[in-house]
Amino acid sequence: MSSSSSSSSSLSVGLAGAVTMAGVMGFGRFVYTPILPGMIAGIPLSAADSGTIAAGNFAGYLLGAILSAYGWAAGRERSVALFGIFASALLLMAMGLTTSVAAFTVIRFMGGMASALAMLFTSSIVMLHAVSRPAIGKLHFGGVGAGIALSSVLVLVLNALSGDAAHGWRANWFASGVIVLAIFFFVRHYLPRPAADTVAQAEPPLVWRAPLTLTAVSYGLYGFGYVITATFLVAIARMGHTGALVEFMVWCVAGCAAAISPFAWSPVVRRLGLGGAYLAAIVLLLVGVVASVELPPVAGTLVGGLLLGATFMVITAFGLQLSRRFSPHSPRRAIAVVTAAFGAGQILGPLVAGFVAERTGSFTAPSLLAAGALVAAIALAVPLRVSGETLTR
Repeated sequence: MSSSSSSSSSLSVGLAGAVTMAGVMGFGRFVYTPILPGMIAGIPLSAADSGTIAAGNFAGYLLGAILSAYGWAAGRERSVALFGIFASALLLMAMGLTTSVAAFTVIRFMGGMASALAMLFTSSIVMLHAVSRPAIGKLHFGGVGAGIALSSVLVLVLNALSGDAAHGWRANWFASGVIVLAIFFFVRHYLPRPAADTVAQAEPPLVWRAPLTLTAVSYGLYGFGYVITATFLVAIARMGHTGALVEFMVWCVAGCAAAISPFAWSPVVRRLGLGGAYLAAIVLLLVGVVASVELPPVAGTLVGGLLLGATFMVITAFGLQLSRRFSPHSPRRAIAVVTAAFGAGQILGPLVAGFVAERTGSFTAPSLLAAGALVAAIALAVPLRVSGETLTR
């Protein structure tokens, strides 16, 4: 195969990965954020209800990620990924068929599992092509931000057409499902089957040294600290009476920033090392979380959206990379542990935020609680700057 055809093939795989991430993450996982204010007004939902539904999705994602760590899908990665995309589409549509909090929570739980299966198994295929072409991996993960930005456009347009966001939330879910269904057919055409030329070897037990322990705990605190803003940011804008255009801009800015963040942070990693970049990104996220509730509503939510988008994808990636490097003999076990810590944090985040917001009447206290968790994550990550840098290429 010529180098040009190989490049074209790798690009099509990277594009299939990016579109998958846009569908199952940008829509499947995060479209809840811009749709939520309409559900709160139109059903209505309480803050505690909203947090419970969000936590259900994150719990499903965690279970899907844990199940993916086993070898049951060896040789069937493509089929499982496609199943996850298709299921995500149907489950998004199902959200428009009920007003029951219990049903919403179950649907989002299953949607979280579907998102995890599609994301992880698509990533396992795409990253084989990214070994020699790192830009393919960045394109793949940038798809999450593109999906977030597109979801904000969808919600803005449909709410404008319906004339009332409080009653347009059903159409938002249905349309999101249709988009992900279209993505399924696109990906089915372009996503290749992985070459079955490697067999996973059994790993030795995990050795808990200080850098790995610090990474796992800080990563769990990061999961708690980011998810409150990521879940309720548009609701915060709605409560600040910022208007529909600002609500759209808040989530669109977050998505656009997330789409370019894998490329934008590469120079930072080269300069500060992996541990230093991980630390710097959490600091920047902390600024965004505090700004979202302490600045005037328009400026605060826009700054919060920008800094959330600029950091959350790369912090997620950097934390996983650090865990692999701090446990070179058991990388899959290390990733499983830190993923579990992260999952626990992001399940607790919406539950706590919804409970506190319902009793205080705003998301200020929950956001400042999230900021406190990020401060603790930063303190734990400071030693990783030196440890991570020594392991960076």
